Amino acid sequence: MAKGHLIDWKKVDGMLHIQCTGEEIASVLMIDYDTLQKYCKIHHKMPFSDYSALKRLGGKASLRRNQWKMSEKVPAMAIFLGKNMLGQSDRIENTNKEIKLELTESEIDEEIDRLRKETKNP
Repeated sequence: MAKGHLIDWKKVDGMLHIQCTGEEIASVLMIDYDTLQKYCKIHHKMPFSDYSALKRLGGKASLRRNQWKMSEKVPAMAIFLGKNMLGQSDRIENTNKEIKLELTESEIDEEIDRLRKETKNP
């Protein structure tokens, strides 16, 4: 089993940067998650949950920066960011001035007759 000084903290940081879970990181390092938590407290003087939260923020900022750059050249990314960050949306205009919500009984009977005729004479 790895000792705290043998844990590759750069690898841990890199995996946190891409939003890996503690369990995933422990698995890659071939140690128990409890061991990772224990040595984080010893070497970084904080619980692994706090340490991982700090390192994950850098990954999110990096992703945001990459998306922002991409939006300058890829219209779909600009649209995605506009919808998600600015609350923009596609608007569909209704060109019908009047929408009929109910049919009369005679209109229903006429529609039933029309459908019956269609199914008899394909």
